[in-house]
Amino acid sequence: QVDLVESGGDLVQAGGSLRLSCVVSGFSLEDWGMNWARQAPGKGLEWILGMNSDGRVSYTAASVRGRFTFSRDTAKNTLYLQMNALKPEDTGRYYCAQGTGNAALRGQGTQVTVAS
Repeated sequence: QVDLVESGGDLVQAGGSLRLSCVVSGFSLEDWGMNWARQAPGKGLEWILGMNSDGRVSYTAASVRGRFTFSRDTAKNTLYLQMNALKPEDTGRYYCAQGTGNAALRGQGTQVTVAS
């Protein structure tokens, strides 16, 4: 059974940092492109970072470029999203996803709130 479980969300002050984790099961990270997406209150899903199956970052949204970093540990079946210099507009629910678009399989997400 394929599963993705995000964690690490929290309330943080603007300028602070957080690291999100996503533990996957039921498949290998080396077989799938993986992504991070977020959804702000009242807005649609925004795809922010993508990684190819070989571990190379393939996509970084302009809104997070230079502040967010996508990495993985295949031995732990875990993805990481390091978020630095957080802004209030980064507030939202963050999801890791197998694949992208409408066919993507996402976890339940983890809430990030950035206070000004």
